Amino acid sequence: MEKVIVIVGTNASGKSSLAIRLAKKYNGEVISADSRQVYKGLDIGTGKVTEEEMGGIKHHLLDVSEVSNRYTAANFARDGQIAIQEIVKKGKVPIIAGGTGFYIQALLNPNVLASIPPNENLRKELEKKTEKELLEQLKEIDEERALKLSEQVNKRRLVRAVEVALTSPEMFETTTSTEYEVLWIGIHWSKEDLEARIKERTNLRIEQGMIEEAKNLNTSFERMRELGLEYKHLADYLEEKITKEELVENINIGDRQYAKRQRTWFKRNESINWFENGELQKAGKLVEEFL
Repeated sequence: MEKVIVIVGTNASGKSSLAIRLAKKYNGEVISADSRQVYKGLDIGTGKVTEEEMGGIKHHLLDVSEVSNRYTAANFARDGQIAIQEIVKKGKVPIIAGGTGFYIQALLNPNVLASIPPNENLRKELEKKTEKELLEQLKEIDEERALKLSEQVNKRRLVRAVEVALTSPEMFETTTSTEYEVLWIGIHWSKEDLEARIKERTNLRIEQGMIEEAKNLNTSFERMRELGLEYKHLADYLEEKITKEELVENINIGDRQYAKRQRTWFKRNESINWFENGELQKAGKLVEEFL
């Protein structure tokens, strides 16, 4: 089977930097696994790696969709598989790096999106809930999917979405890829250090022009809110619903909450080899053994 390296972790953990270092050393190319970096124009706000930071390493699945379109996990699985094959044909190593766990799962296990069977008992319980209650429950598990479904609320779709979201983490824990031999690498920071990094990153992005970037997006405030995280707060700020100080605080709170959800998701995958940030040189040794 083709060998693939996957680098995961929370936001602000340094996944992209490690992926680039490994790609330079082991003749690799990077596949970005971020559900918002696929969109053109979402650069500063998503922390998209710059051309200078890439250091000559080719990156895939950045800027592949207009922000007005909706790019799904199924789209990512399809395009990601094409990217893997392109990289392998060059004799290089595919390195997937990102924090959107469900996208990575869909890429490495293409049938998972369709293969989650109906759970009739769970459905009966979910159908007792209101659309608002279902949306809130889905938001806790998969905020991105909840935002997409909130535009046109359909109870049947909400029930299925919650059903899939509740089932898929269990499958993530027990299912391995049938197409690829995968080396999982995870970057871990202490809670205190990660919160400090998130705060520092938010301030830096404000300085780099994140607000101006949001102003220039060719899309509606509703669409910005669908994109979640920084962009929903930027929409509130641009509509003068919150102050700049509240914008910064809301982004920091939202990113900390998102990091917590990411940790919960990845914790279910026992195949991940976790490294403290100060021990990332050990990850290189693991890669050598794997390749």
